[in-house]
Amino acid sequence: MIESIHLANVGIYDATGTKLEALKKLNFIFGSNGSGKTTISRVIEGPSTCQIAWSDNIPLETRVYNKDFVEKHFDAESNIKGIYTFGENVEVTDKIKLLKSDADEIKSKLTGLRKTLFGDDNESGKKKEREALDAQLVEDVWNAKKKFDDLEMAFAGLNNNKKNFCARYLTEASSNVATMRDIAELREAATTVFSGSLTKAELLPPPQDSSTFPMMEGSAILKKKIIGKEDVDIAALIEKLGNSDWVQQGRQYFRQLEDQCPFCQQKTNASFKQGLEAYFDENYIADLAAIDKLHADYTGAVKEVLNAYNAAEYIESPFLDREAFERDVATLRLALDGNIDHIVAKRKEPSAPATLTDTTPLFEAVTTHISTANKKIKANNDTVINIAARKKELTSQVWKRLLEDTKAIYDKFKAASDGLDKAIKSLETQIEIQSKSLATKQEEIEENERKITSIKPTIDAINKLLKSFGFNNFHLAEGEDSGFYQVKRADGSDAKRTLSEGEKSFITFLYFYSLIDGSFSASGGINDKVVVFDDPVSSLDADILFIVCNLIKVIVAKMRTGESPIKQVFLLTHNIYFHKEVTFDRNRSADMAKNDETFWVVKKTSQRSELVYFKENPIKSSYELLWREVRQKPPSDTAIQNVMRRILEHYFKFYGGMRPENIIEKFDGHDKMICSTLLSWVNDGSHFAADDLYMTCDPGQVDRYLAVFQRIFEESDHGGHFKMMMGDDYVALSQPATPQQEAEATPVEPVSN
Repeated sequence: MIESIHLANVGIYDATGTKLEALKKLNFIFGSNGSGKTTISRVIEGPSTCQIAWSDNIPLETRVYNKDFVEKHFDAESNIKGIYTFGENVEVTDKIKLLKSDADEIKSKLTGLRKTLFGDDNESGKKKEREALDAQLVEDVWNAKKKFDDLEMAFAGLNNNKKNFCARYLTEASSNVATMRDIAELREAATTVFSGSLTKAELLPPPQDSSTFPMMEGSAILKKKIIGKEDVDIAALIEKLGNSDWVQQGRQYFRQLEDQCPFCQQKTNASFKQGLEAYFDENYIADLAAIDKLHADYTGAVKEVLNAYNAAEYIESPFLDREAFERDVATLRLALDGNIDHIVAKRKEPSAPATLTDTTPLFEAVTTHISTANKKIKANNDTVINIAARKKELTSQVWKRLLEDTKAIYDKFKAASDGLDKAIKSLETQIEIQSKSLATKQEEIEENERKITSIKPTIDAINKLLKSFGFNNFHLAEGEDSGFYQVKRADGSDAKRTLSEGEKSFITFLYFYSLIDGSFSASGGINDKVVVFDDPVSSLDADILFIVCNLIKVIVAKMRTGESPIKQVFLLTHNIYFHKEVTFDRNRSADMAKNDETFWVVKKTSQRSELVYFKENPIKSSYELLWREVRQKPPSDTAIQNVMRRILEHYFKFYGGMRPENIIEKFDGHDKMICSTLLSWVNDGSHFAADDLYMTCDPGQVDRYLAVFQRIFEESDHGGHFKMMMGDDYVALSQPATPQQEAEATPVEPVSN
């Protein structure tokens, strides 16, 4: 069954379009000629750009009676195609009914399965749940990605597409075996691997050899108390005073003064000089020389080391932690300079032990900086050589980190998606099984239909109907070509070209009536259908109109009781009498629509047509329809003057006793001219309100015409009737127009009779 139709960009329907919705089994659509009714029937019948929503997304066969059907099948130059209907084989007929029942049961199962899988209008169901689950994962993963925005090179080509990013995420989740790394490590690696200016670099010079420093800093000479010879006479005094360093420093002055003591200024003897020289013997002199050598060696080594560490290779290397390196080199320099000072002090006071700072850990600290930098340089150079592999590796590691950070999200998604996928696969399998089973049943139905269907029963049925309704001067017969009909007169001559419009319309309708339960092929007659009647009573007199109306009611009754494969009926007409007859139902309460039917009116303006839904039967009588036009908001600029004129003619001719000239005299100025045009029917010899008099008024004058129209009723003492017919739309008149307004009024258009 059709649930809704959106009509747009077709026929008289514009791009905005209009919609038939919440459709039921029986749908009545009333509209004037040219309003777009046939467009609706054409949209239902065949392929169209318009949207049709079918129940459970299952389209049914359609049978459409409109002018296209008449032209196609009753063209004077073409044969009439035969309609296959069932014969009288009860056994086969019963078997077909049984097979049809089985097929309907399978269809019901399929509907349930599809509803579970796809939901109603694809808005729910397992498929929709799966889509919602995927959509949620897309958002969750995209939000988690924000933490990795500074690593966007790892997501190259995916940074602007949520869905593609999530698809890659799922691929990585099932295949990524990269090493897990901390995000800080990944960011540091990215500065190199994803750098656009990555180049090879030279290694830093190796750390300076510091192996001699521990030996020099631990030299025994530094700890040795260097004094003179102890068995010399003067030694006892020097030892007692502990001033050997002082005496040693004074010796140079003693030599300069030639045997005069530099301290007491006394003349010394030869034995004193000999004793002094004997005290500071060759051992003493050798120890001093050892200190001098240590000083020279240590100072030279320090200079070499410090000069090397001040080289540009170290200072300018981007791979070296320059701040820490320079800090540790400064600490080393301070320690080395201090040790030199200690050696100098030892030379000055040889008897005093000296202890130097152990610079081994300081050298190690500096060496570590250089080694670390060289490792980075080697890694950098290796990366340059193998950049593609490194990028791939780092990209995998970034994805691994993201997967770890979103593990809870993924685990929840995986559990839900696995369950849904299993359910969807099961439903799809069942649908496939049931579809194959249905196809098998339908093949059996078609096979049995071919056993009992022929075009002859249709001939008999149509001729029986023609005869029963008094059409005895023509009948339907088998044509010369197999599978076709001919319309013949009683004398056997071809009647197709000589049929009157009424005869042609009636036999065409009977032909369509037979097609509803039949088919143009030997099978398919019992398939579920949607039937459309578009103005089926054109050119028919009242008696035949009544017959057609009752035949349609039979079809509707069978549809409502489920006795036929017809699942839905659309009835479109412009004929008020036919509409009233076909919609008449004594069981309908106060013209309110029953639960299985809808009422619609196609309203046409100068630019477009629009479908309007009514809760009750909107068609009362032709007079009521005229008043409906007056109540319409906004009123039609092109038709309102003629509508008002026809109402006045119809009402006052029926009521009588009104003298138009007396009414006209109660108006002044511009309103008097309008009143005169509305009452012009008095002198035109018209006797029926449906005459084709056409009058127009300026769009800006519509409200003024309506006001004059209302005053005509009130001035003739029939204001109560006007108020009754306007109902809730009644509005009391405002004060009459001022002279200035009269002067500004737009002239009245000439009346056209």
